[in-house]
Amino acid sequence: MVSISQKTATSRIAKAACTVTFSTPTALRLVRASQIKKGDVLGVARIAGIMAAKRTPDIIPLCHPILLSHVGVELEPASESEDETVLIVEATVECDGKTGVEMEALTAASAAALTVYDMCKAVDKGMVIGCLRVVLKDGGKSGRWEMP
Repeated sequence: MVSISQKTATSRIAKAACTVTFSTPTALRLVRASQIKKGDVLGVARIAGIMAAKRTPDIIPLCHPILLSHVGVELEPASESEDETVLIVEATVECDGKTGVEMEALTAASAAALTVYDMCKAVDKGMVIGCLRVVLKDGGKSGRWEMP
C-alpha cells in the first residue's frame, strides 16, 4: 500500500458515472413504474451503491480505508428524447482525507448498476452495463479535474 502519511488532509470529492442500457424500452418502463417483482429497483440500487462505497477497501486490493463524509447515488432514466432504454447511474463521494475517493465513487456506481441488472434480469436478459468512468475529481495536490 502506498504511504499517505506525509500528505495533508484536504476536502475531496469524486463523481463517477455509468449506464445500464436495456434491450427493450419495456423493462425501463417497468422500473420507472416500480413494477419489477424484486421490488423498488432504483431505491435498492441506491442503497447498494452507498454500501459498496463504504466497503471499497475490502474488495479493491491496496485501497486505503477512508472515513467518508458523504455518499450519494442517483439513478435517472435518460431523457425520453435521447433514448428510452438508458438508465444513467451517478455516484458522488466526499471526504476530508489524505487520499482521493475516485475508487469509492467508481465502486458505488458499478454496484448500483449491478444491482439494477440483478433485479431486472428476469424481464431483460440483454442489458448492458457500460461507460464506467470518473467524471469529476477535486481536492488534494492535483486540484480539480472534470471529464471534458
